[in-house]
Amino acid sequence: MQKLNIGVILGSTRSGRVSPQVGYWIKKVADRRGDANYEIVDITDFKLPLYGEGSGKEPGLRAWSAKIANLDGFVFIVPEYNHSIPAVLKNALDSAYEEWNNKAAGIVSYGSTGGARAAEHLRGILGELKVASVRDHPTLSIFTDFENYTTFHPAKFHLDRVQSMLKQTVAWSGALKTLRQTALTDDDI
Repeated sequence: MQKLNIGVILGSTRSGRVSPQVGYWIKKVADRRGDANYEIVDITDFKLPLYGEGSGKEPGLRAWSAKIANLDGFVFIVPEYNHSIPAVLKNALDSAYEEWNNKAAGIVSYGSTGGARAAEHLRGILGELKVASVRDHPTLSIFTDFENYTTFHPAKFHLDRVQSMLKQTVAWSGALKTLRQTALTDDDI
């Protein structure tokens, strides 16, 4: 059986962001599992227009659409901004629709309360995009898992939750790939 392709989506584009540190840690842990092909997907690489303001033909938008379409599942690295997800992540989610459908996602969040509120908001958005979010969810504290709020040093106990989240994401992504291959339409579901 061919390995699944799982995108580790960096959910922030701010200057000085820490999502790349978290994302590359998750990818390193995931790559050791050997159960899927994992890749970092950085929203900054796509230069997406604000939803509804572009022509729909921008190169970044087409590249984003193609990237999401070619992935079987996702791990979102999401910081909590004002009790929710960053606007840039919401814009990226809104910039595609069918490409997200019938796939699975894990969530790794961080913030003052571990990013829990952002993760809950993200789950609702993913549901509307027909993305099944898995239960296990690593929550990282900006106070204890980041030195001076900038350098990522995760506590060892997070590893078990990360492994569980990855296992669920791969399992659900595989199951949903089977569903996608049956070419169901909205009328069928």
